[in-house]
Amino acid sequence: MAPPSPTPAPARFPPLSAFDPSARERRTAASDLDGTLLASSSAFPYYFLVALEAGSYLRALALLLLAPLLLLLYTAVSEPAAIALLVFATFAGLRVDDVEAVARGVLPRHYAAGVRADSWEVFRGCGAGRRVVVTASPAVMVGPFVREFLGAEVAGTELRTFAGGRRFTGVIESVLVGERKREVVQRMFAGGDLPDVGLGDRESDHDFMAICKEAYMVPTNKRAPRAAADALLSRVVFHDGRLVRRPDPKHALFSLAYLPVGFALALLRIFISLHVPRRLVRHAYRLTGIRLSVSDSPPPPLSRGTPGSLLVCNHRTAVDPIFVSIALGRQVTCVTYSVSRLSTAISPVPTVALTGDREVDRARIAALLESGRDVVVCPEGTTCREPCLLRFSALSAELTDRIVPVAVEAAQSTYYGSTARGWKAMDPWFFYMNPRPGYRVTFLPALRPKEMCGGGGGSAVEVASHVQAVIAKELGYECTGFTRKDKYMKLAGNDGSVAVADECEQNGKKLA
Repeated sequence: MAPPSPTPAPARFPPLSAFDPSARERRTAASDLDGTLLASSSAFPYYFLVALEAGSYLRALALLLLAPLLLLLYTAVSEPAAIALLVFATFAGLRVDDVEAVARGVLPRHYAAGVRADSWEVFRGCGAGRRVVVTASPAVMVGPFVREFLGAEVAGTELRTFAGGRRFTGVIESVLVGERKREVVQRMFAGGDLPDVGLGDRESDHDFMAICKEAYMVPTNKRAPRAAADALLSRVVFHDGRLVRRPDPKHALFSLAYLPVGFALALLRIFISLHVPRRLVRHAYRLTGIRLSVSDSPPPPLSRGTPGSLLVCNHRTAVDPIFVSIALGRQVTCVTYSVSRLSTAISPVPTVALTGDREVDRARIAALLESGRDVVVCPEGTTCREPCLLRFSALSAELTDRIVPVAVEAAQSTYYGSTARGWKAMDPWFFYMNPRPGYRVTFLPALRPKEMCGGGGGSAVEVASHVQAVIAKELGYECTGFTRKDKYMKLAGNDGSVAVADECEQNGKKLA
């Protein structure tokens, strides 16, 4: 749902292009969010993400079907009436913890991608004193992004709760528009001067803009240049959620309507993985729309009785080992920190669960290599969606003198095949549900003796960092020092530890 174009600015509010940064020092600023700091004036995609990720697909569908009525209310009745209904349909009954997790782990990526370069330059330039964002969107929804990425305080619509503050009622006191925005700005700046600069894009912003020392209207332009990722005060490295694209109404409709088709397609692709001979899988995949590109020559199989190779990969999705195996043209064994019965059942690659105990894991992987198996290990310990590599575990450098770095890239257009808070057993399904998913697998030269711990005299940490750098260079990614724990603390509020259930032990015994 896209709101209509804002009412043309009165003459007393010049356009943003009239702002002269050299005229005088501005230390404080107050700004609207949607349509002002963000290029799009529609907040519907963010409500849809909350309904989907903190609620359910049925709630998201109901919200999508409600969009025409919301647009009618916005144009024929009032902005507050439309927002009140939108908030109720999105938040009623949702757990506060779930919404906060979505606001922290899902929404910032979509918000950050839509920040206007021109308005952000003005807003950031007034940061010597204080920056405030006043928005009709719920504060719980926009707060994490505004504070971390824009370095501003946030004043948004407040939601009522019940059940001891654990769930939202969906009811609000009043929507933060018009006079309410002015009252909030006056209250926030009660102890000093009012804002030096006010930014807005519609008539309902005029009230708070009028009390600022100078104010500018941001013209509607959905194609306005976006701020570069490094221009914001923080950078998105970790994010969650299933949808790849910002769910504008047409993309939201496609992502829901395509689910049955995508699930049927995933069934076909998984059947091919399990039952078609490995040498033919790549060709069968191509018939179903999966693209697999293999760069450089895979390492040849070793002679019988020789220990296997350790294939050290970066980690993009749950199906990385499957595509490495297909590209390699022979069976491999995957070691991972978490495994489910469903994932094991649909994987053509034997999976062995790691325990988190360094010595136990070392012995388990060493035994697999000694048995002659090629082992795929992802030393990042978890997936990363951005063009970054997390810190590589030193354990991967201590196990063998035959280490083969493997660089993998995954193409996903509709759904992400990874999650931090969702049901991990569905990760492979969601990857296979994409209309035209793809993989590029690059086998890099095996490490030379002088690059290993023994022959080169380097520590395991140095060798692991070298492998990380080699893969990052091939992919054009950035090496970081972030870990699995950093990711899960950010997205799920825990350290990412997994319990080793009897099922994992059974898998290990079966495959050992």
